[in-house]
Amino acid sequence: MLFRPALLCLCAPALLAAPTLDRTVLAMGTVLSLHLEGPGDLGQASERALAESARIEAACSTWNPASAWSRLNGAGGHPVALAPEWLDLLATAQAWQARTEGAFDPVLMALMRAWDIRGGGRRRPTPAAWARARRASGSRLLVLDRRAGTARLRDPEAGVEEGGFLKGYALDRMRTASGTPVGLLNFGGQLLAWGRPVQASIADPRERNRARISLWLQEASLSCSGTSVRGRHILDPRTGLRCPAWGSVAVVASKGLTADILSTALYVLGPERGLAWADRHGAAAAFLLADGTIRESAAFRSLHPKELP
Repeated sequence: MLFRPALLCLCAPALLAAPTLDRTVLAMGTVLSLHLEGPGDLGQASERALAESARIEAACSTWNPASAWSRLNGAGGHPVALAPEWLDLLATAQAWQARTEGAFDPVLMALMRAWDIRGGGRRRPTPAAWARARRASGSRLLVLDRRAGTARLRDPEAGVEEGGFLKGYALDRMRTASGTPVGLLNFGGQLLAWGRPVQASIADPRERNRARISLWLQEASLSCSGTSVRGRHILDPRTGLRCPAWGSVAVVASKGLTADILSTALYVLGPERGLAWADRHGAAAAFLLADGTIRESAAFRSLHPKELP
């Protein structure tokens, strides 16, 4: 299974004090690294964090046909019982659709299938298939009923696609589950740091092994979106088309979920409209263009990033 990678983020922790624990595992189809510090049993702390990631994946991953969200996608438009936590998470993701002017949308599975994004995105849908997928996509199709404890999709071909937000949510939950005063999580390239500043680097989208921006990350998550790893795999929910390969965007936010969602949404909006949106909403975002230009929002500049040659 593959989630949208954020491998444009490279991390170099600052000097850290013992006792510490470092672990690297596979989770949600990517690499998850944990660095934890603090008193007590750090091994147990890491197990709690990993158990939380596994719990979220089991319930929400649509790569798993037995998950609750896979059942929702396959219910043919009928209501499916969901735990309050998953109803709340879907409601949060749904709310971001309006907040981002439609640039982020969690109900994109029909378009993902039409473009075969999970299979590499090499298929171009026929006009008829693309039109059907557009009709079966969009947050308006997701109906959440908290009183009944159910969710349903108005179109039987519609489906939730979690790749743009579940990893960020898992980072926030893993931090809480670990219970450690200091930590750094790296989930497929998206970082979450707390308790101690961490120096992080954002890679050049033209040359992923070369750092282009360096900054200190403290009590925050850093998420990047772009096309240099998987090609044009990011879809524009407003048009149903693949986004152009214009570069990459990096977002710093206090929550992993917010950073994950906004890095996708701002890439969809593009460097001009995305920067304007970030400045209007006080979001810390940097846009690294394919011509080497870097554009930063005011909130990102307030983090005192250093541009590297």
